[in-house]
Amino acid sequence: MNHGAVDSGTYVLLSNVYASSGKWKEAAQIREKMKEGGILKEPGCSSIEVNNEIHEFLLGDLRHPQKGKIYKKLEELNQMLKEAGHTPATDVVLHDIEDWEKEQALAIHSERLAICYGLISTKPCTKIRVVKNLRVCDDCHSMIKLVAKITGRKIVVRDCKRFHHFENGNCSCGDYW
Repeated sequence: MNHGAVDSGTYVLLSNVYASSGKWKEAAQIREKMKEGGILKEPGCSSIEVNNEIHEFLLGDLRHPQKGKIYKKLEELNQMLKEAGHTPATDVVLHDIEDWEKEQALAIHSERLAICYGLISTKPCTKIRVVKNLRVCDDCHSMIKLVAKITGRKIVVRDCKRFHHFENGNCSCGDYW
């Protein structure tokens, strides 16, 4: 791989190809080359506007002043999702870790935190609108469909590819994005 390349996407894609085919050693080598070259993967970031104020969330973000309430809502949602039959799609986590660790990693994606903040900060029936800088992963997509159904909320997520309008357990993209 050309060390002069500065686009982290190329490295991440190659690392993901290795990881998804179980070549963990090769994936780790690519990540190490990124580290050595000071090439950083763009972090997932989700934003939500509540009361004319933008709130930004990163993966596992603990910076928000209402983090306690946000994570409590996240726990409640995860329990409701489990009861509704949702099984986390751990295959989308391309790291050589245990399934329970993959479930934990999925549970703290930035769009989930933004949605939880929206749920605790707006009146029932208020549409929740989130903007994400990266593509929504398969697990978050299926989770948001269920959250929309369980809460009776309309949820709109704009990722880097399209607008997703979630309502009553469905998405406007027809699960193709």
